[in-house]
Amino acid sequence: MDSFDTLISEMDFEYFGSGEHAISPEGAAKLVGSDTVFFLDVRTRNEAECLLFPFALNIPLNEVPSRLDELPKDKLIIVFCSSIFRGALIYGYLLHKGFDQVKGLAGPIEQLVAKLKPGPLYKNSVSG
Repeated sequence: MDSFDTLISEMDFEYFGSGEHAISPEGAAKLVGSDTVFFLDVRTRNEAECLLFPFALNIPLNEVPSRLDELPKDKLIIVFCSSIFRGALIYGYLLHKGFDQVKGLAGPIEQLVAKLKPGPLYKNSVSG
């Protein structure tokens, strides 16, 4: 087995049941602006032009292999897209490429956007 086969074979019920692979939109929103977290938006350029996330780097899924050098290995990378599917692909890809700290957004970006409205942001800033 090669390393990707090994990675996939370790993704069993316990792996996904533990939730270690993902982060909730609420949890991700609390990390916006943290120096220890890097948000990776893998939506297409067209999607990113319609809805910009200034705290994230947009690298479309198909460009990630040629732009790996732009990703930090010393920070938690939170991968997201508009459908969860592309984020899941890049989650596995980054683990395969030796990135140890990777999580996928466990929900659609609409849930993340809801957590970034003034009310939730204010509550997070005064409680955190």
